[in-house]
Amino acid sequence: MNYELFIRSGSQEVDFALLKDGKLIELHKEEEDNNFTVGDIFLAKIRKTVPGLNAAFVNVGYEKDGFLHYHDLGPKVLSLLKFVKSVSSGKLKDYSLNNFPFEKEIDKNGNLNDALKSNQSILVQIVKEPISTKGPRISSELSIAGRYIVLVPFSDRVSVSQKIESNEEKDRLKRLITSIKPKGFGVIIRTVAEGKKVAELDKDLQNLMDRWTAMCKKLQGAHHPSKVLSELNRGASIIRDMFNDSFSAIHIDDENLYLQIKDYVQEIAPKKENIVKLYDSNIPIFEKFGIERQIKTSFGKTVSGSKGAYLVIEHTEAMHVIDVNSGNRSNKQKTQEGTALEVNLIAATEVARQLRLRDMGGIIVIDFIDLANANHRKQLYNHLRDEMKDDRAKHKILPPSKFGLIQITRQRVRPEMNIKTREEDPNANGNGGDENGEIEAPIIVINKINDEVKRLFTKDYKKITLNAHPFIAAFLTKGFPSVRTKWFMEHKKWVKIQPRDAYTYLEYHFHDKDGNLIK
Repeated sequence: MNYELFIRSGSQEVDFALLKDGKLIELHKEEEDNNFTVGDIFLAKIRKTVPGLNAAFVNVGYEKDGFLHYHDLGPKVLSLLKFVKSVSSGKLKDYSLNNFPFEKEIDKNGNLNDALKSNQSILVQIVKEPISTKGPRISSELSIAGRYIVLVPFSDRVSVSQKIESNEEKDRLKRLITSIKPKGFGVIIRTVAEGKKVAELDKDLQNLMDRWTAMCKKLQGAHHPSKVLSELNRGASIIRDMFNDSFSAIHIDDENLYLQIKDYVQEIAPKKENIVKLYDSNIPIFEKFGIERQIKTSFGKTVSGSKGAYLVIEHTEAMHVIDVNSGNRSNKQKTQEGTALEVNLIAATEVARQLRLRDMGGIIVIDFIDLANANHRKQLYNHLRDEMKDDRAKHKILPPSKFGLIQITRQRVRPEMNIKTREEDPNANGNGGDENGEIEAPIIVINKINDEVKRLFTKDYKKITLNAHPFIAAFLTKGFPSVRTKWFMEHKKWVKIQPRDAYTYLEYHFHDKDGNLIK
């Protein structure tokens, strides 16, 4: 696997595109005015408690109050409240929790009114950004994420990521962290800590303790509500959570951002510092590396996969529904069951990519092509699980139902990435557009023509002619190597292209050597 990160800076926002083996798998947008990022910690006031929901509404400065459920308080919430009160008033100057007397833990199934009161000051962390009409979801069980570990104040527990399989390594890491962690703080050891030495872990721990101390210093005299600890910017958090030896390049088109990211990479992986590169060209960075094209072809209602298979993605208020279709494809399988399995496996790979790319959360239902063979259904299920293994969002996949449906629940912590790919219909009469007078992006039509050419040549058409609008014809024939030249290099067959003035913008037709229309 080969990962590349591309960062595009605009006046009001920064876009992050993560590519895996050249294919776009994640796209994030960070806006300057987004003050409620997952991981941010606020000093806030409890506005009112709602016994019927066993929850409280907390003023964190957003237009809608944050929602704090009893189960998100954390067992040590009484200690947290006492700490906040002591630090805010200036009575407590030692932030290490070394000699801080802890209060008793709250009952796991208790009532919120026994723990919290209206107008109390409390530290809360954003666990789910404001989505649609809802305010942010918050928690008072705080955690500060580092490269190798996560620091959990008001706890003494040390736990290790389940993805580290070796029991010996788990025991080694647990012993190391237990020997260096400060009293009153728990630690979660992340997967990337596997094989790391004590010096690297200790450096990460000290960085997190410095962030905790800096946050505590802000509490005294702070107004309510106010942000006291910011999560890293999206680029740094992607690098922190995913960076490994598979990263081959990080391209950035803004000098200030470049210096920030370079310093961060130098801190966490000094030997990889040289992969951070400043992009300096008149051609926009996403255009130069083909990312803009991938965005155009990857979003929208219909998404093409390889070998002619395609997905139809529909969004409702309650869930996302994905339909799998075989499309016009060259069939190398001898049976219907074999074809269905092949299409489903291709579709499962694309589904896993789409979920990450669009950051789709909640309930997702996928209607795969029916498979009669139980082993094939199991193969499809295992393949989908493997493809989603790298997904950082928590998710659960259920085995195929009797109707061939696979259900997935995926954690949703921020609004879904939704990019409009349809464009205004340039034809004067609007033929071919939808009810809004829109058509799909022209670049998608080029992809369709590519697929059609591949399909026709596999069906042993010796000579084919493509009739298309002059704009499309020019795009396919100009430059070196042109799209048509690439077809010739791949298939060793020449496509004759004839411009047709009478055609609408995105209309095209193929003809055989005798001039007959190929349907």
